[in-house]
Amino acid sequence: MRNPDWKLVGLLAGALSALPACKEKAASAGEEAPADVRTPVTVTEVAIGPLQTFVELNATSAYLQSNYIKATANGYIKQVGVKLGQRVAPGQTAFVIKTKEAEALGNTINRLDPSLHFTGLIPIRVTTAGFVQELNHQPGDYVQDGEQLAVLADGNSFGFVLNVPYEWRAFVAVGASLDVTLPDGRRLPGRVSRLLPSVDSVAQTQQVLLQVKTPTLLPQNLVGRVRLVKEQKNGVVSLPKGAVLADEAQAHFWVMKILDSATAVKVPVIRGLETADRVEIVRPLFKPGDKIVLTGNYGLPDTAKVLIQKSDQ
Repeated sequence: MRNPDWKLVGLLAGALSALPACKEKAASAGEEAPADVRTPVTVTEVAIGPLQTFVELNATSAYLQSNYIKATANGYIKQVGVKLGQRVAPGQTAFVIKTKEAEALGNTINRLDPSLHFTGLIPIRVTTAGFVQELNHQPGDYVQDGEQLAVLADGNSFGFVLNVPYEWRAFVAVGASLDVTLPDGRRLPGRVSRLLPSVDSVAQTQQVLLQVKTPTLLPQNLVGRVRLVKEQKNGVVSLPKGAVLADEAQAHFWVMKILDSATAVKVPVIRGLETADRVEIVRPLFKPGDKIVLTGNYGLPDTAKVLIQKSDQ
């Protein structure tokens, strides 16, 4: 019987003894803790303050009342004392008329007694302040008694006409204060003076007249913007719209609240007033300083590991 090859036996024994060690290393490598995966997010804080919903409508400037300068006798216009667009004051002479009879009589009287200085001129004066909107005659024109010579826009009647849908009529009560924002950014304080008792049959809008205070002359047909406040609350707990998530049916809403520097949890909420960029949170009652995930919140689980980053806003 041949003697065993002791060298070969030793090699096999060494290889077999090394196998458990390799398995242990492989097992320990597979049992290593998974990497700490965190979702980068930005956060916002709960705000407490006033919140309002509103709509904006166009308003057109207009002189709501016009006055007419009329001839007081038949004759020729000798002088025009106003210009188109000019601002006039009560008592200012706008036209001077002279009749043919006055001219003939005046020549006779002046020949008999030159000291009388009879002219026969009839001044026509402005009775109310305003702006000359329309000039209908010029020097040399023959006019008849009662004929329209010019149109004055009553300066005290300047305002804006606002077409309000009838269902919003409750937001424009007589006496309510409404500011008018002009295209150049200026804001004019206004007040609802009256509502016209008619509604457009097609648009179903009602005309509302706004009186405004303006230090400078504004043209007619200037379009401004008027904000109608539909609802307003004070001391409202609110969040930016992006912080509030919803399901596909828009039936359930929630936010991701920061618990600590690395954890966010899902908190169901009940919404209230909503504006273009903020949402009132009715329940639960958050406290000032509570941090809520603003971006990166979509698709997070009920409890999520997060990495808080600085907001670019």
